[in-house]
Amino acid sequence: MDYLVRFAQLHETFRRPELQACATLAGADIEFITYNEYSPYCVVRLPDEAAARAVAKRSILVKDIFELWGEGTNYEELHADVRRRTQHRWNDYIAVPFKFTIDYFAGTRSLVQKGEIIRSFSYMGFKGPIRLKDPDEEFFVMEEYIDDVEVSKLGVSRTEDPRKIYLSRKIADSCREDVLKYDLKKRRYISTTSMDAELSLITANMALAAPGKLFFDPFVGTGSFIVAASHFGALTLGADIDGRSFRGKEKGKLGVYENFDQYGIKSKFIDTFTSDLTNTPLTRTAVLDGIVCDPPYGVREGLRVLGNRKGKPAVNVIIDGIPAYLRPGFIAPKRPYGFEALQNDVLNFAVRSLVPNGRLSMWMPTTNDEKTEFPVPMHQNLEIVSISVQSFNTWARRLITYRRLPEGELSDVTLARKKIDDEGTTADDLNAFRRVHMLRGHGTRVDQDQKKTE
Repeated sequence: MDYLVRFAQLHETFRRPELQACATLAGADIEFITYNEYSPYCVVRLPDEAAARAVAKRSILVKDIFELWGEGTNYEELHADVRRRTQHRWNDYIAVPFKFTIDYFAGTRSLVQKGEIIRSFSYMGFKGPIRLKDPDEEFFVMEEYIDDVEVSKLGVSRTEDPRKIYLSRKIADSCREDVLKYDLKKRRYISTTSMDAELSLITANMALAAPGKLFFDPFVGTGSFIVAASHFGALTLGADIDGRSFRGKEKGKLGVYENFDQYGIKSKFIDTFTSDLTNTPLTRTAVLDGIVCDPPYGVREGLRVLGNRKGKPAVNVIIDGIPAYLRPGFIAPKRPYGFEALQNDVLNFAVRSLVPNGRLSMWMPTTNDEKTEFPVPMHQNLEIVSISVQSFNTWARRLITYRRLPEGELSDVTLARKKIDDEGTTADDLNAFRRVHMLRGHGTRVDQDQKKTE
C-alpha cells in the first residue's frame, strides 16, 4: 500500500537513510515512490498499516505518516484518483467522528478557500459528527507549491497554484518528541563536545539500536550516543582515552551514569572504561551489534593515542613502592596519532567486533572545498549503507553507516584511499583535515560550528 510521509524540514540528507533504517528495524520492505529533497512530503510503499505505524513510531525526522487516498496536480485529478483508490472504503468511515485539515508547503490558503476545498469532498458521503478535537479519523489535504524547474536552477521557488495535491488519512505520529526529552539544555552532565540529542537519536537509528542488542562507543565522552542507543532499548558500554570525560570532574558527580539515571534507563548501562582502539581490553570476538561514535578531529590539538613516542622506551615509574599506573589520578602517556590511522583503526575494530550485519555509524569531518577531497574510509568487510552530510560554513561532517558483511562476502573498495598509515611526525603531518583548516585560518571554526548544533 502507498503511504504519505511528512518529514521535518531539516537534515535533508539524513531523512531517507533514517526512514530506511526504521523500516529495517520493523522488518518491512520499503519502496520510495516519490521524493523531493526540498519538500516535506514523500510517498512510500509499505506492506500494510501495521508496518507504516512501526516505521513512523521509530523515526526522529518523520513528523507523521498517512494512508494515501489520492494525489493529483490539480483538484480534478485528485478527486478522480480518490474515487479510483478508495470508493470501496467510504462506507467504513461514513458514521465515525472525523476532521479535515488543510496543510500546505510554500503556499497558503484563506479560510474561505479552505472551506471550499473541504466541501469539494462531500461526494464521499461522510455523515459522522465533525469533531475538531480528538476525532476518530483525521483526513489531510496537503498542497505543495514547489516549482521543479526553479528548484533545479535557483533553489525553492513558489508557484501560484499547487504543483501537487494529496488526500490522506492519518495513521500515526513519529517519536520526534523524544528530541525534547533528551535536550542537552536539560541534561545533567554534558561538555562542549556533547552531540545534540536529535543527531544522537538519528545515529542510534541508523545503527539499528533495539532491545536485545549490545552497543559500544569507543569515544564515549559524556555518553550522548550510548544514552540514545539505550533509549531505544540497547545495552550499552563505552570507552574513552581520557577517563575524566565519562567520570565527571565535579566532586559528587557521577558523570555518564548520572545521565542514565536522569532518564530512567540505568538498567541499559553496562559500564565505561579508559581505553583507546589500539589498546582495548575488549576481546576480539564478534559480540557487538552496533558501534556509534564521533571520533575526535584533532583540530585544536593533534590526535593522541595511548603509548610513548616512537623511539622512546617505556619507563615503569615507581612512587612510594607503588607503580605509577596503579596510583589514583594516573594519566597514561600518549603519543601523536594520525587522522587516517584513526579511521582505519575504527574500521578494523568494527570488522573484528561486530556480529554479521551489525552496524557502525561513524561521524567524520570533510571540507566544503571542491578542490580538496577527503575520501570516505572503506573496508572490504564492510558495506557502506548510507552517507549523510551536515554542512557548516567552511566544512562539513558526514555520518557514515556501515554494515558488517557476513563471512564470504566482500565489498568493492577500488575507490578507497590508498594510503594505509601515517607519514610524518607533527600534528599537521598526521592530520590532513587539520592541516587544510589551519592553513586557511579556520583552526577554531570547526569547534565553533560544532557547538552551534548543541
